[in-house]
Amino acid sequence: MTEARSRRTVAGIIGTGFMGEVHARAIRRSGAELRRVVGSTPERSREAGERLGLDRFTDDLATLLADPEIDVVHVCTPNATHAEFVRAILDAGKHVICEKPLAVTADEADDLTRRADAAGLVATVPFVYRFYPMVREARARLASGASGEVRLLHGSYLQDWLAQTDDDNWRVSAEHGGASRAFADIGVHWCDLLEFVTGHRITRVTARTLIAMPERAGRPVTTEDAAVLLLETDRGATGTLTVSQISPGRKNRLWFSVDAARESLSFDQENPDSLWVGGRDVNQQLLRGARPAAGAASYDVLPAGHPQGYQDCFDAFVRDTYAALRGGKPDGLPTFADGLRAARITAAVIESAATGTWVDIDELHTPEQELIA
Repeated sequence: MTEARSRRTVAGIIGTGFMGEVHARAIRRSGAELRRVVGSTPERSREAGERLGLDRFTDDLATLLADPEIDVVHVCTPNATHAEFVRAILDAGKHVICEKPLAVTADEADDLTRRADAAGLVATVPFVYRFYPMVREARARLASGASGEVRLLHGSYLQDWLAQTDDDNWRVSAEHGGASRAFADIGVHWCDLLEFVTGHRITRVTARTLIAMPERAGRPVTTEDAAVLLLETDRGATGTLTVSQISPGRKNRLWFSVDAARESLSFDQENPDSLWVGGRDVNQQLLRGARPAAGAASYDVLPAGHPQGYQDCFDAFVRDTYAALRGGKPDGLPTFADGLRAARITAAVIESAATGTWVDIDELHTPEQELIA
């Protein structure tokens, strides 16, 4: 890959929906070239290519993978197709970014992680909330010991886009989205973020799930609209999480509080330019841009008072992934090992909700992914 390092990265995308466009913007903002986009039909491929301003039409995955100029492929398709596409990309010797969930079962996620690890290819999953500067601030405070021992983790991830009986999407179908919906779609983001910020790992959970609307669009629904969890960590903390896609007025509210011995840290993704720091005598509202945390300066890209948001996080994630293609080792880059971790937690949530018991998180295989271009 020496030649690839001497020129700008060239990327392809599988999937032409909302996430495909998010990835396309991030590719171009990173300075890379978006070469090919493949949709589910030739018509969708052509329409996406025209919409994204591409000068060539690519109607199948084989054509994309056969392009020797393409270094990395972004998978932005329905969940149940991820494993098939990722295997093909790895077999073609190309790096891969796969939307979460990495796979719809833990066994599939394990297989993909092992394959990427064995091939020495960069393989990442966009847990992009890690890239907010104030998330990095919280992480740095905890790592320094300033906050004290972490005792309690709690929070929620709430949306309302499936709150009505006539709301529908392919994710509702277990055939396309997998056995878990709300938790696998958004709950894993919260779990990843808390493990990233605190350094704790969730060791076991007990969960309850809710199907508020057992029928949508005239078909039965088997995936959950909401989930509530109790959790424990490997360092003795305990916590709670509420996940919902049926909470009116909540568009994308990922909120967490880490309650430690000397201070509490609270972050709200809908107001991401601040971090609340709670103390016995004084509460503080730390603002982005005032004093970047160690390691956060490269993610703090706009002057204070100019809000940074979701696309900025995505841009930073893609930029860091492409830096790894060139041999760099960016701090906190989420790899397939993190996608596998999310799949294992999801499997435990599904099992606990079905059995009404505490379930341990399976830790049998979490490889140390070497980011080798």
